[in-house]
Amino acid sequence: MHDLLLRGGTVHDGLGSPGVRADVAVTGDRVTAVGTGLGPARRVLDVDGLAVAPGFLDPHSHSDPVPLMADPQPFKLLQGVTTEIVGNCGFSFAPLDAATIEAAGPLFAELAGGVPVLPRDFAGYLDDAQAAGPTNHLAVLVGHNTLRAYVNGMDERLRPGALERMCELADAAFAAGAVGLSSGLIYPPGSYADTDELVALARVAHRWNRPYATHMRNEDDHLLAALDEAIEIATRARVRLQVSHCKVAGRANHGGAPALLARLRAARLAGVDVRGDQYPYLAGGTFLNALLPGSAQVGGLDAMRARLADPDGRKAVRAAAEDPAGPQGFWSRVTPADVLVTTHATRPDVTGRTLAELAGTADAFDTLCEVLIGDPGAGMVITMMDEADVETIMVDPLVGIGSDNGPPVGLQHPRTWGCFPRVLGEYVRERGLLTLPEAVRKMTSAIADQFGLTGRGFLGAGAFADVAVFDPATIGHAGTYAVPDVRPTGMRHVLLAGVHVIDDGEFTGARAGQVLRG
Repeated sequence: MHDLLLRGGTVHDGLGSPGVRADVAVTGDRVTAVGTGLGPARRVLDVDGLAVAPGFLDPHSHSDPVPLMADPQPFKLLQGVTTEIVGNCGFSFAPLDAATIEAAGPLFAELAGGVPVLPRDFAGYLDDAQAAGPTNHLAVLVGHNTLRAYVNGMDERLRPGALERMCELADAAFAAGAVGLSSGLIYPPGSYADTDELVALARVAHRWNRPYATHMRNEDDHLLAALDEAIEIATRARVRLQVSHCKVAGRANHGGAPALLARLRAARLAGVDVRGDQYPYLAGGTFLNALLPGSAQVGGLDAMRARLADPDGRKAVRAAAEDPAGPQGFWSRVTPADVLVTTHATRPDVTGRTLAELAGTADAFDTLCEVLIGDPGAGMVITMMDEADVETIMVDPLVGIGSDNGPPVGLQHPRTWGCFPRVLGEYVRERGLLTLPEAVRKMTSAIADQFGLTGRGFLGAGAFADVAVFDPATIGHAGTYAVPDVRPTGMRHVLLAGVHVIDDGEFTGARAGQVLRG
């Protein structure tokens, strides 16, 4: 007697195979059989006309604080996402101590979505997230920015013994269950690191057979050089490489997707196990201070405030920001109309408005500086990409789907609420850019394999019973940058380790997620 039988749906195995009409039997937390004539079950769901797939895995999420929110948060379950990989872009929520929180506090506050940022070691964060009851499964990367801030503050140069201490902390994180190492090389203090520093940490990941996921040092004018660095790190450290949110940013670089993909394929042919992920939008979302070069933040965010408030300091930062040859900072690559302020700790009047609107007839750079003085951790949505590049990257088999979402509070990017349904609705059903089996593969096995999540990412006997059942005719998301928090359509049922968490389109209230430890 099975616990549950999903009867008569079109089953997609997550491996890219064509969908087949079949039943799926579940007992406990496992799929016990896929086929026909599977026998009796305590509950039978008729899913005729619906797609039955492995639960989606999001390789690039910033939901680190979400399990610690007071109320359950089903915003990813409603997209069919059963597992999120957090700690991306170099920012994990552990290890943190009081000094680290003081040095980089506004950055973590922006990522925290109102959840208190507390001192914890890595094992303590995993334990606290599990005890709180995640709404979906969570796997956690240890972040290079966090490690560097912990041992070196916001200083540019490493102190004596700092790298060795970072490696010790990384090793402890992997022992506790971190599933990989992440970097965010446009963000201080990670942007201050050289290649050798990253290789040293990635070699610790190699000892644990864990991958390296990177927000590369540059995604616009110096994209290929940054990709070469990521490949060099993976080659020297002998680790799997995940290139985060693959994109070609900046109008001058549009049309560069084929060159990006050629680099990925060449690296794979040379023996590097490299893949990437992508969100299906023309705009990204990050800290507003990412418009400035990393030199603006040397010494911490209070030091940045002081520079921006001082006329000579602001002049120096402007000169670096307006230098198109500079290695970091988006200011010279975008226009003020491309930048939408989404969060601000002290001035709610600026949120939902572009820098161009805020500046009016005043100088836009001065306006940016005043906004950042008020909140150096303010957030933005920034339009950078071209649709042709997005589509070219999306069809490549090496690139999966990842949301890059933050916590579901405030004016977040619409990818927070609708990334996966948007791909299935817009790019599969409406445009026919991807087949449904290939889109499901990009959301499942392509991610599970890269992060070593055994038993997930496929739908077959023995797999964990993380299952998404959706209507291919209605799946989608209507959220916009101005109104992002729109509920997606078409997700009918979601199982999380066999627990029915979305039942006929409604969240059951169950906090059935687990922290998945490496």
